Amino acid sequence: MVLIARLHKFLTATVDEKSRSHAIFWLMLSLTFAAVYGVLGIAQAFSAEYVVQDDARQHVFWMMRFVDRQLFPNDFIANYFQSVAPAGYSTLYKLAATIGIHPLFFHKILPLFLGLISTYYCFGLCLEMLPVPLTGFIASLLLNQHMWMTDDLASTTPRAFIYPIFLGFLYYLSRSSLLPCLGAIALIGLFYPPYALVAAGVLVLRLLSWENGRLRLSGDRTNYLFCTTGLGLIFLVMLPYALDKSEFGPTYTAAEAKQMGVFAADGRNAFFRPNPVDYWLTGRGSGMFPKSLFTPVTHCVGLFLPLLLFWRSAFPLANQIQTKIWLLLQLFLASLAMFLAAHATVFKLYQPGRYTAYSLRFIVAIASAIALTLIIDGVGNWASKTETKFKSKNLVALITMVIIAIAVVLYPCLVEKFPTVGYVEGKMPGLYKFFQQQPQDIVIASIAPEADYLPTFSQRSVLVGKEYAVPYQKGYYSRFLRRINDLIRAQYTGDRAVLQNFINIYGIDFWMLDRNALTLKYVEDYGWIEDFDSTPEAILYLKQGKVPILAQAMTNCAVFENQVLVVLQTSCIAKLTS
Repeated sequence: MVLIARLHKFLTATVDEKSRSHAIFWLMLSLTFAAVYGVLGIAQAFSAEYVVQDDARQHVFWMMRFVDRQLFPNDFIANYFQSVAPAGYSTLYKLAATIGIHPLFFHKILPLFLGLISTYYCFGLCLEMLPVPLTGFIASLLLNQHMWMTDDLASTTPRAFIYPIFLGFLYYLSRSSLLPCLGAIALIGLFYPPYALVAAGVLVLRLLSWENGRLRLSGDRTNYLFCTTGLGLIFLVMLPYALDKSEFGPTYTAAEAKQMGVFAADGRNAFFRPNPVDYWLTGRGSGMFPKSLFTPVTHCVGLFLPLLLFWRSAFPLANQIQTKIWLLLQLFLASLAMFLAAHATVFKLYQPGRYTAYSLRFIVAIASAIALTLIIDGVGNWASKTETKFKSKNLVALITMVIIAIAVVLYPCLVEKFPTVGYVEGKMPGLYKFFQQQPQDIVIASIAPEADYLPTFSQRSVLVGKEYAVPYQKGYYSRFLRRINDLIRAQYTGDRAVLQNFINIYGIDFWMLDRNALTLKYVEDYGWIEDFDSTPEAILYLKQGKVPILAQAMTNCAVFENQVLVVLQTSCIAKLTS
């Protein structure tokens, strides 16, 4: 069948000087899909007035200080997240704010551009390994589907930048482009420092080569040049982090963390799981393999790549694979080394799983693209060699290609809600506007879930919030624990002095309560507060049939209320306790 022959030639054509237009076509198609996914994501981000990405509530809210320096005065939560923000990340948002782009608006449109840059580098990196433009298209499409079915990219937190920047590093490294490669290394250190250590591992591993069944030092001087300059730059970029003496440090030791309920198997930041498989392989944070590794499921095809390479007589395009594909193995080994180092130094290098998660996603996307290309080439060759009496096999080949195309291109249509990127919507605009009208230096005390939205949508400080309970650094989390314990104790106390003392110490201006917050059922069922030391005291007090002082204030001191919440003014509470 002539159609099969032409289709096979079109899909599996390699790159050469005479076919630049062919590569440009597939690149433009890749960027088009990336743009479409990005626009769909932006549509979600602007679907209502009060929408924000879940994790951006931690990492972006404090950046409104770039718009108004008077916001969040003496707010230790805002100060903490500002202190842990990488320099490049915070500088980018500051530059955007300087030219009039509000941080909340910027965080919603930025994923589109990060996705386009990631697409370009993913496409180019694939061509360095297998010079078939179709491979670059498939890999970039799979990567984009992954990025828009998980929340990393849309969060526009520092981890969102690892996709474009680290892919850029791998691309320039594979092309032996020294200065752009060094530029990418610097950006990695400025935006997502942990992966600068992975980059260092890759550079070191490139000094080794496998020759005649033995491991030897590389004879390529270029590898030594890249390694020495790259490691020197990584040292300079990482030095400020190593010397940083933050007021919120140090990190908890492994011994200390094992005694904390928050890190237990059923804790909010579960890490120490009793099952070794969960702990080392699949557990969030501690495991080597992220649960979203095969999202979309078409990534599973990458598992068959070794088999296709072994049976290369049936897949002749495998002979076109370049030696640069060993970069994927070097990336995996470097990530594995950092994964083990992070486990050995629990939390000093942050979560071990972060070091393998993104590397494996890059590897799987590229491996899947190469595998699918080899399969397309294999069935095309199989059909072209068929005798006339077996012409029906051309139809089988055509159906196979169509199935692959549908599975790869139309996969998002099978997803219930695509993109699925973790945007959350605030449902209480009246509450946000009420607090916006209050002075900028107010402090709001609350254990209600709605407190997580107030810094973002009202730009006002909260004493604590579930979203801000980050337990890795002792200087921060110990103060956070003291605040939440004092708040729970004061909220459920019958001692007027305890309540008033709490208000005075923390400078509380407003107290926000769920309408059923002072009931025993609320305290027993609200999972977030069950591990705090003062919660059993509150439960015991309520079980005795006693009524907290704030119950009276809910009637007499309410300044805002809706069907869910009541906001109390503490100046009124002070009169009740005097």
